[in-house]
Formats: sequence, C-alpha cells, structure tokens
Amino acid sequence: MFATTAQLTRDLDLAEECAQDAFVQALRTWTRTGVPDRPGAWLTTTARNRARDELRRESVLRRTLPLLVADESVPGPDDTLVDDDRLRLVFTCCHPALSRDAQVALTLRLVCGLSTAEVARAFLVQESAMAARITRAKKKIAVARIPYSVPSPDQLAERVSAVLDVVHLIFTTGHTAPLGAHLVRGDLVDGAVRLARMLHLLMPNDAEVSALLALMLLIDARRGSRTSAGGRLLLLSEQDRTRWDTALIAEGVGLLTDALRRQPPTRYAVEAAIAAVHAEAPTWQDTDWSEIVALYGVLRQLWPSPVVELNRAAAIGFRDGPAAGLDALAPLLAEPALATYGYVSATRADFLRRLNRWTQAAQAYEEALALTDNEPERAFLSERLAEVRARQGC
Repeated sequence: MFATTAQLTRDLDLAEECAQDAFVQALRTWTRTGVPDRPGAWLTTTARNRARDELRRESVLRRTLPLLVADESVPGPDDTLVDDDRLRLVFTCCHPALSRDAQVALTLRLVCGLSTAEVARAFLVQESAMAARITRAKKKIAVARIPYSVPSPDQLAERVSAVLDVVHLIFTTGHTAPLGAHLVRGDLVDGAVRLARMLHLLMPNDAEVSALLALMLLIDARRGSRTSAGGRLLLLSEQDRTRWDTALIAEGVGLLTDALRRQPPTRYAVEAAIAAVHAEAPTWQDTDWSEIVALYGVLRQLWPSPVVELNRAAAIGFRDGPAAGLDALAPLLAEPALATYGYVSATRADFLRRLNRWTQAAQAYEEALALTDNEPERAFLSERLAEVRARQGC
C-alpha cells in the first residue's frame, strides 16, 4: 500500500502519512460495515485518494497530472501491482546517492514497515541515531529527485549489490524477529523471497542473485520445524527434519550449483553452501562440522564480520568441543559492534553449560536475556537459565 501510494506522490513522507490515515479510516469504517473482501485494495485506494486530495490542496496537481493519467491505466491494487511497486520502492531506497547503511535502513522502514526501534536493533545502534539516519535519507531522495523506478537493464548490474544486501537483511530480520510474540515474521520472510524471485526473473544470469535466492530458500525450508506446536523454540538439533520442505531444498541446491558454475564463490554463495550442508545432513549427528568451519573460514575472507566470527566459533564448538568454542569466542567479547548482540552471551552460555560451569553459565544466560526481546527466544533462555540454576544447587 505504501509503495503504491509513493508511486503517486513521489514524496515518501506524504505517502507514509496517507498510508497511516488509511488505517485510521479503516478502523472507523470497518467496525460499522465489516472488513471488505479485498482489504488491501480498500486500504490502497483510500491512501491514494487521500494523496490526490493532498496534492490538489498543495496546488501541485499540474506537475503530477501525467503521473495520475499513467496510473489510471493500471488495472487495480492487486498482489501483482503491490509486488511491482515494492520492487520500485526498493530500488529507490537503494539509489547509489545514498550510503549503504541508509539504503538498508530506509528499505526496512519504508518497504517492510519495521519500526525505527526494530531497524535500530538490526543495525545494533541507538534508536535516536537511526531516526536521524532515516530522516536524512528521505530528505536526500526528495532533494536529489531520485526517480521511483526499476533501473534500465544497463544500470541493473551496478545497482543490484545494494538491493541484494537489503533483501537479505529483510529476510534475516523476518527469520528471527528482533522482538514480538513470534519467532518468525512470515510477512518479512515471504516478502524478501518474493523480491529475490523478482530479481532473479530480471537477472537470471546473475550468479549473486541466484546465490542469495538459494540461501533464503535453503534456510526457509526449515521454517515449519523451528517451533513446537506450543510455540517453543526448537534448536537445529531438536528439529524434525521430515518437516523440512524438500522442494525448497532441491530448488536452493540447484540455484547454488548454477551460481558456483558461473563464477568463483561469493559471500552469498558461501552462506548458501553452509545452509546446504545443514539441509542435506539426514540427522544432526551427521552434520559435517569440519566442512562448515572451513566454509566459515572462506566467508570471513570474503566478508569480514564479527557475526561471521561468532558463527564460526559456534561451529568450532560443535566440531572440537565447548572448550575450543569458548577459546574461539573469547576475542569477540570485547568487540564493540557485538556489545548489545544477545547471541554472543547465549553462545557463551551454551558452551559453559556443556562444560558444567553452572555459575558462569547462569550469568551468561542472564546477560543474554537482558539483550533479547523476542518472546520465544526469551522463553528458551529462561528455560535454560532455570536448568543451570537447578544444577548450581545440586
């Protein structure tokens, strides 16, 4: 709805205001008339009508008249239109005039509807700093008159890298939601997969596009097994692998194989290869941790990141034991970028628990809880904390 309205206004702030007003109008109207058959279409039409009123009131109708005429030829705000507009909006947010961080932040805020607080958490920064970054990015789009369109074929290659980063972050934010009552935000995951598929249709011979789509499919294939019927988080070692989506796994492996044939391994191809090792292991015990550690070694060269180092440390802990994992994790404890990243404390807590170091494990679980807002993750950490506290008393 927001993307479709932005196509009309060419003004992100006005589009956001009109979209919010549409929801207010829905609350007032639907309580009397009931929810319409196509609520998305109703909201989109209401937002666009409000936008037209605002444009007239601001006396800019003449400048936007050609756009309004062009828009009327569109059959209506169905799912295809929304996806198409969303892709245009992603490319607008990922214009090279903006910094990479601004591109990703703006897309998460405007395309995915994350709150500023959720975007700030994804970047590991303060909410006030993220709010200022988003405001500056929107102003730059307005001042630079950045077009609301998908680039021409000759421009796609130079623009696609930023878009891939954004789509990947949308996916990871949905895969494990930063906060809320559910482990997964299916709307973000499904939206990211749709965008990746659209990019793949636009650029079928781009190996990095294929690799990212492969990565997302291989990970998303496990979605149905990540929580129990009661909503409890299930670790990879606890998941029922018969519930994994074998069609998605086969598609992901095929895309990855094709990507690796086209060019040497890239960041997303290596990440997809790691996901493929997990996906193709018939049981947890059959996981090839030596291969996974080796792949993380390649990934840290292609994409140096504290999060990659954390994942590599976790893999070392499964390959060589928890003591070796603690040693690999130790240098990351003073990493500023991970100071508020709860998975560092959670990983350390698990190593300490497996070593029967109950007091230290309890402290680490408490630290992880303080840095975690997702309710299923908090419930899991609380369960583990209770377990190690009980062991302390033995």
